[in-house]
Amino acid sequence: MPVEPDRGGADGHTVAPIDDGLLTVRAAEGDEEAFESLVHRYGPRMLRLATRLLGSGTEAEDAVQEAFVSAWRKLPEFRGEAGFGTWIHRIVTNRCLNALRTRRPVTDLDTVPEPAAPDHQASPARAAESHAAAEALTGAMAGLSSEQRVCWVLREVEGVPYETIADMVGISQEAVRARVFRARRCLTEAMAAWR
Repeated sequence: MPVEPDRGGADGHTVAPIDDGLLTVRAAEGDEEAFESLVHRYGPRMLRLATRLLGSGTEAEDAVQEAFVSAWRKLPEFRGEAGFGTWIHRIVTNRCLNALRTRRPVTDLDTVPEPAAPDHQASPARAAESHAAAEALTGAMAGLSSEQRVCWVLREVEGVPYETIADMVGISQEAVRARVFRARRCLTEAMAAWR
């Protein structure tokens, strides 16, 4: 029986999506369609997270793919203490942290901005200023330690609670709060000229 979530039924009525718990149990038993449904459900969100953490589309895609392969292999050991979403979030975050720790400073072709289409509403000066501010923010983000960047993105961009970040990263809530605070301070100082 297919487990595609969020599809309309044969009679035109909407079929309720299968919950993560059932899909996870079925996937742990070897049901590839159930796991594929989880990948479709969480893949785009995890790719956005990885891209924000790593700043590189190619690296992010690799990290997410490796995370889902790892999750598939470890599903039989999954005890369900947290939901699948929390579990895959943790795996992706850890993959990104490892990638940031081992990263060499190189320029990825995905990070080289393409020229923006001209906006006839904006003046060239405003467009140049916006581009320069975006570059300054990218540079400021690169100046953060990998631990600060991960905690800041999870908290400020993704809206993840401190307690969940602490579980994901494997540190105390106080340490998460300290890293987010230091990241905010560094970014505020680096972006002071743009206020």
